[in-house]
Amino acid sequence: MPPRIAHTGLNVTDLDRSLAFYRDVLGFAVLVEGKEGDQRWAMLGESDGAPLVTLWQQAEGAYDSGRPGLHHLAFAVDSVERVREYEAVLRDHGAQFAHEGVVAHREGGTSGGIFFHDPDGIRLEISAPLGPDGAPAPHDSAPTCGFF
Repeated sequence: MPPRIAHTGLNVTDLDRSLAFYRDVLGFAVLVEGKEGDQRWAMLGESDGAPLVTLWQQAEGAYDSGRPGLHHLAFAVDSVERVREYEAVLRDHGAQFAHEGVVAHREGGTSGGIFFHDPDGIRLEISAPLGPDGAPAPHDSAPTCGFF
């Protein structure tokens, strides 16, 4: 059996700004925070669970999708209605979206979601397994999460 993902670590430029986004906009609980010299970090997840995302304040500049490394981080919710709730909150907070509204993962697919960027430009996805039936797919043959 291959290993499973325990959590994802993201380098960020400003921990306070990233915490405001991941905690206040996406709803993650801060499980623990720490500091080592000038570098700060925080583990986030569900309040009664294991860490899902760890933020490391040790980066400069903006996310570069043209460099090797993280392509995007995808989160799942149980319904397309919940995806739309997140979309509204993200729009209220000025998040940048890669596509307009809820889109299908592929043409004719039954799953889909929203694709957007965090404050450092890291590409994120929130999707549901069912619900966006008939929603357009931004690409003809590649998965929607592939090129944004």
